[in-house]
This record gives sequence, C-alpha cells and structure tokens, in this order.
Amino acid sequence: MSGEGDSRRAGERDPGGTPGIGKPLRPHPLRIREYPSDEARRRQIDGWFDASAQGYDFITQLMSFGSGSRYRRQVLLREGLAPGMSLLDVACGTGVLTSHGQRIVGPRGLVLGLDPSAGMLVEARRHGARRLVRANAEALPLADERFDLLSMGYALRHVADLRATFREYRRVLKSGGKVLILEITPPGSRISFHLLKLYLGRVIPAIARFGRGGRSARDLMKYYWDTIEQCVAPAEILGALEDAGFHQALRRVEMGILSSYTAIR
Repeated sequence: MSGEGDSRRAGERDPGGTPGIGKPLRPHPLRIREYPSDEARRRQIDGWFDASAQGYDFITQLMSFGSGSRYRRQVLLREGLAPGMSLLDVACGTGVLTSHGQRIVGPRGLVLGLDPSAGMLVEARRHGARRLVRANAEALPLADERFDLLSMGYALRHVADLRATFREYRRVLKSGGKVLILEITPPGSRISFHLLKLYLGRVIPAIARFGRGGRSARDLMKYYWDTIEQCVAPAEILGALEDAGFHQALRRVEMGILSSYTAIR
C-alpha cells in the first residue's frame, strides 16, 4: 500500500481561539444525533458497545473486507514496536491490536489494553489480552512516562476533547515515545465518498442489525458513520497533537481512507 505524508502548516490554529484554552476541541459536533451532553453521549456509546461486543469482530472484519487485523499488525511494526517495548492500547475494544502487540513485544515487553466498555474488555480477555483496565482516554489511571508507544484504533471520534486526550497521551509516554492513532477519513472524491457512505452508513448497519448485537449494533454502526462524516479535518487533529506538546505530528494515508496519525513526545 502506498502512503503520503501530511502535517500542519505553521501558524494554523483552531478557529475557536487560543490553543488549549477555552472550549473543548470536540472531534465532531456535540449534538450529533441530538445527545444533550458529553455524559449522555458517553453512556449511550458504552451501552452500544457492551451490547454489540460478542458480534463486533464479525462486523469490523466485514467492514474491512477481512484485512483489518493484518493492517493493524503491519502498522505496529512499521511504527517501531519491537521485542521488549511497552505499549498502551487505548480503546482496545475486543483486543485485536492488543493481542498483536503482545506477540510483537514478547515476554520481556509490556502491553496494556484500556477501554471504557466492560463488554469489550470481556471479549478482549477471551481473545488473549492479558493486562486490561477499564477507563476513558481523557483520564488515564496510569503513571507518568510509562510507555514507549500508545495506540488508538478507530476510536478518536468518541472522545470529548482532543487536546485534553492528547495531553493525557503525552503524560503517560516516555521521552521520545510515540503516539499512533488510526482513523477512517472520508475520501476527497465525491463518487468515492458516496460509495463509502452507502456501504458504511447503510449496508453495514443493516447487516449488523441481524447479528448478536441486534438494534444496538445497528445504531452503533450508524453512529460510526455519522462520526466519520462529521469528524474534524485532519489538520485539526495534527494541530491538537502539537498544542498538547507533541512534535513531528504527521498523517499517513493509505487506500484513500485509512489515516494513521503519529507524533513524538
């Protein structure tokens, strides 16, 4: 797969005001699908994930045409994860990336999976994840400067404040440590965009409805597409990383829609 780099231009700032001060930098509008508060949205999302956990891997493999697990492993290796290193996998879900990390770092390394959904953590444990903790990305119950690499796979759109989240990420990384964020970004082509919207916004939710998660899985997949479509621009994500104190914030794009953001503490 080919990739292309992207970084924020000097002087670009969030139009809301001074970096890191004032209103939270949300990844998408708060009232997406009319949730009255961050707390209400968080409760709804956690409920969907809990109810959909047992069938979640089937849905995500269908979404990625079976390539999602392999892609995660390739990205971990590309970004430098190696035997003996420490990895924090935030929003680990069913533990796919966490398990890949365990195999890469080996017995001398450390991998910790973190997720706010109890249902997802149960599935992660079943899939072989050994060290797990229930928590939110914005408030990590972990010591400072603990990890060599911090990963987050397809969940950045669920946090309440990008800058606050990235400040927490920087806090728990060692000096020289790297953050790795995987996301889906709508393609620039109108035809590609509408095809992706049809597939992720209509087809996948319809299929998910008949799986183990039922209506909750359907609603989660609808929300999944809504947050992809309305997510802030990549330049704002890169800017939030820099505002949080990271350096060398870069974006790599593969297959037109897979964005991987990296930055160094």
